[in-house]
This record gives sequence, C-alpha cells and structure tokens, in this order.
Amino acid sequence: MTLTIENAIQQAEQTWHRLGVDKAAAAEMAEELSADLVAAADDGRSVTDYIGGDIAALATSWAVERDLLPAQHQRLRETAIAAASGAALPALFAVLLCWVSWSHLLDPCTGWGTGPDGEVLGCRTTVDAWWMWAGWVLCAAAAYGLVLRSVSCALADHQAAGREATRRQLIKTLPLIVPAAALVGGGIGLLGSIVFGYFAILAFPVALVAMPAAVAAGATWVRHRSCPPVDTTS
Repeated sequence: MTLTIENAIQQAEQTWHRLGVDKAAAAEMAEELSADLVAAADDGRSVTDYIGGDIAALATSWAVERDLLPAQHQRLRETAIAAASGAALPALFAVLLCWVSWSHLLDPCTGWGTGPDGEVLGCRTTVDAWWMWAGWVLCAAAAYGLVLRSVSCALADHQAAGREATRRQLIKTLPLIVPAAALVGGGIGLLGSIVFGYFAILAFPVALVAMPAAVAAGATWVRHRSCPPVDTTS
C-alpha cells in the first residue's frame, strides 16, 4: 500500500497523541511535516522515501528533540491500566479454579456411609488436589510475566521517563504484589462464604475485579517511587 501525505500526517498525529504531546504543538508539527512532504513530492521523492518507512519513529524523534513529551508522572494512569490488563486473565483462571473447588464439580467421591474397615466414605474437596494448587501457582507465575511485559511495553510505547528503573523495581516487587493480590481475592471469597453461605458465588465477581485492581495499585506505587523527578526519555 502506497503511503500518501494524508496517511503519513494521520499516523504522525496518532503517534503524538499517544505520546501525550500538546495539541497545539502537534498541530504545528503536522503543518511543518505536511509542507516538507509536499516539497519532497515536488522534487520527485515519495513519502516513504522521505520518511524512511517509519512514520512513528520520525514523529517520536521530533517530539523528543523538541522536548514536547509531558511530565512523566502522568504515566501513572497508563501503568495502572497496563498492570490490570496483564493481571486480568490469570485472575480469571484463578477464580475459575476457586469455582471448581466451591462447586465440588470434580470432587473425587468414594461413596457414602462407612467402609468395611470403618472408614468414613464421602467426597474429598478438590482444594486438596495437587493440580488445584499447581494451577494457582501457574496463575501467579503467568500474572508476574504478563504484568511485567504489559507495563514495560506501555511505558516504552509512551517514551516514558525512567521506564527501565520501573521495570527493574517491578522485577523485585511483583513477587510480593501478585501474592498480595491473590490474598485479597481469597479474603473476599472467604468473607463471601461466611456472609452469603451457599451463595458465596456472589463474591466471585468482586474477587475477580479486586485482584487486578490490587496489582494495578501496587504497580502504580512502584512507578511513582521509581520515576525520576526530571523529565527524561532514557
């Protein structure tokens, strides 16, 4: 697909919007880029040839060179959203495992009454099963990797200052944040079983929301602590 001047300007404006560049400054750069592209076309050069094939990289370099990136503490919102997004799927699987245990769907049963040796027969809850605990461990490991990747990509995508420092701190603190979030979800489930009894399933959606929210809060706190007070792009 041939890159036109209009498409190039649109992609550049999208990049500046993503980076948080002021609208007035973005409009001024768009006019300048449009004039450059028209002049290049008059000289017989294509848009792709003038830009070098990567309009996002060109737009980003312009914003960096002109010091137009916003104060980087405004990236706390992006950090929270990225962390919650990374934790959402592992939290869902963890809640599903809890539901399997709560519903006794896969409980191994030996029957009812008393066996020939006097042992009490019945159903053993799957919460005792090794695969249930292994599933929760895998959910925690997945949450660690997905949250770290999601936050790192979000900060890099916005050219956020101190992103490497934030990533290093997350590597150290996520092993604490993720289990803490799991405890929040487990506590909500336990409280739900006490308050609602048989209808404890009503607490499951609350736990599903609370766990990514707790991870987002922890990641945002790490970002706030690790982000330098000066605005840099390194």
